[in-house]
Amino acid sequence: MAAAARGAGAGPGRGAGRLGMLGVPLLAAGLAGLGCAAFSTLTSMLLFGWLLLAGGLAGLLHSVQARGTGFFWPGVTVAALNLAAGVVLLRDPDAPARALTLFAALLFLSAGLYRLVGALVVRGPLYGVTLVLGALDLLLGVLVLGTWPSGSRYAVGTFLSLALLLDGLALITSGFGGPRTTGGVPGHLPGRGPGDSPGD
Repeated sequence: MAAAARGAGAGPGRGAGRLGMLGVPLLAAGLAGLGCAAFSTLTSMLLFGWLLLAGGLAGLLHSVQARGTGFFWPGVTVAALNLAAGVVLLRDPDAPARALTLFAALLFLSAGLYRLVGALVVRGPLYGVTLVLGALDLLLGVLVLGTWPSGSRYAVGTFLSLALLLDGLALITSGFGGPRTTGGVPGHLPGRGPGDSPGD
């Protein structure tokens, strides 16, 4: 009974350790991506292009199988758009990278303005924090927009690498830094029932 209780109590710890180990390759990929952001941008654009091609081909085959139904023409249209977008990405990956970078810059600028105006109008308990976040969003948007389009070859790879890095850190922190349970309910000794007293 005691061995079984110890094995059951060690389960969550092992699961948390596995969760933390999943964050290690994400952290390594994020660091490597930050070290070669231009290569990360090119790789991500090419990978996205191949995924669009694969999705377009799969959608086209599914549409052919569903010919004679109402799904045929909408399915063919979506598949053709995916195929066309995949071809464009594979032929000129710099063009979509420029478009995504411009979109990210405008998104940061609009988010910064929204936070600044909202903080000034509402003046809630998080007034100072919201102002700082809005200013940081505006600064990041100005920096990205100021380096566009030459900085587009680095921006997408940097954003993706930072996302991988933060996800890896979150998994490692939750896996290795979280509370460990060793025996279930605090004060409950293995082999004793919930109602048993220590003297039984």
